[in-house]
Amino acid sequence: MTGPAAAVVGSILIAPVKGMRVQALAEAEVTAEGVAGDRAFFFVEDGGAMVSATRIGPLLAVVPVVDPVAGRLQFEFPSGSPEGTVAGQVELGEPEQVTFFGLSLEARAVAGPFSEAISRHCGIELRLMARPENRPAVDRGWAGAVTLLGSGSIKRLEEAAAGQGEQGPIDPRRFRMTFTLDGLAPHQEDGWIGHTVRVGGAEVLIAELVGRCAATTRDPDRGEVDLKTLRYLASYRRDVPSTEELPFGVFASVTRPGTVRPGDPVPDTERPPAPGTPN
Repeated sequence: MTGPAAAVVGSILIAPVKGMRVQALAEAEVTAEGVAGDRAFFFVEDGGAMVSATRIGPLLAVVPVVDPVAGRLQFEFPSGSPEGTVAGQVELGEPEQVTFFGLSLEARAVAGPFSEAISRHCGIELRLMARPENRPAVDRGWAGAVTLLGSGSIKRLEEAAAGQGEQGPIDPRRFRMTFTLDGLAPHQEDGWIGHTVRVGGAEVLIAELVGRCAATTRDPDRGEVDLKTLRYLASYRRDVPSTEELPFGVFASVTRPGTVRPGDPVPDTERPPAPGTPN
């Protein structure tokens, strides 16, 4: 069930390459696998284990540009970087085993200059892979194809940070959420777990809270650790019941695909009455 509009979509973010700079969209096609083009590529280190900006901060400083129609990919490195801009057609190798979110799956490496350039930039041997064809490349698979976070929750975190001497706004991009929603009370989205929510032309089933890791401590443009995000979250969210530690925002599966744009309404959910409660 849905009630009156409680919020609107404030921003839509995707990461065409997992771990690299997120990008804002003016329109998103949401499918069962999430937003089209989100996490279409990822990196593995020697041995085939996937890596992200949690451990390799310099990834965040690189802007990926994907042209799915032309089949081209481009990496824009920071100004002054010897790598400059690297571009080429997306050509895939043979399937090989990788470790992907703890699972052993088959993925295909992307040929061309990308892996060599990103390895030089990060100072560690990395290989660029296309996401496995049988699994969305978001962290939680189909159950977490999209994520949602209220801007009211970000304001509450800013208050917690201010209480420990950290002044100024906190950039929502740190949390790499699909949808940031304006007009919600702090952590109002927590109460949506188990319910279907309409987001623009799509509908999603809220599954659980999103736990937070050290990636949120990194500047979303430079990749350097510059904010004690986890400490500030722990100051008031440590004991919130959750399957993941330090919850902030929610993840959801997509129950009805559709188009979503900033400004689209997000009606609040209504909890059904408990058994025995008069209507």
